Amino acid sequence: MAESSIEWTEATWNPTTGCTKISQGCKFCYAEVMTKRLQAMGLEKYSSGFKKVVVHPEVLDQPRKWKPSVIFVNSMSDLFHEDVPLSFVQQVFKVMNECPQHTFQILTKRAERLEELSPFLNWTPNIWMGVSVEDDAVTFRIEHLMRTNAVVKFLSLEPLIGPLPNLNLNNIDWVIVGGESGRNPRPMRAEWVVDIQTQCESARVAFFFKQWGGRNKKAAGRELNGKTYDAMPDKAIIT
Repeated sequence: MAESSIEWTEATWNPTTGCTKISQGCKFCYAEVMTKRLQAMGLEKYSSGFKKVVVHPEVLDQPRKWKPSVIFVNSMSDLFHEDVPLSFVQQVFKVMNECPQHTFQILTKRAERLEELSPFLNWTPNIWMGVSVEDDAVTFRIEHLMRTNAVVKFLSLEPLIGPLPNLNLNNIDWVIVGGESGRNPRPMRAEWVVDIQTQCESARVAFFFKQWGGRNKKAAGRELNGKTYDAMPDKAIIT
């Protein structure tokens, strides 16, 4: 099993690799950096580089062999990228449908295609669907998510690079907030995070504060006002 250091999941599963940048949140893409490293190490799966989307049917059955886990799907890609055929997305969903012992977390920036394909997918309760919203310019993604048939819906506000004072949290189960990390991270203001936490509390939405980020994210930690926020949706299947 590919164990993960991401605070809100336990493992990663990458049936596709590669992506293309579409918004400001993509500027310092973690997956792009990791792809370059893995390619340099000679891993065949990443030999095509980051900018080419490749499907990997050979790894589809991996979750069937794993112990019950919370699994982040496609940490190195975007399942709803336009270069991933619907037929392959359906194959990924079939595995998730047939592995109810796991909780699968999917995250996309391509919310329009998510909504377009939603009617053709089997949304079992163990599939959590999220969209990334890094600033006010892309809050439209939330509306597309709301129009899907996903049972559990969540928002990843990471890297948070601007305030989000009027989030639409109707039928949203979970919100993750995190600052950007790396060599030249864009700053995240504390008042933005506090405001989002307050909105979640008012709407009774589970709130998870992942990190402050910065050049040394470990030193910055993940406490907000002296408290760690690590709530998960009530519908969670936690092992």
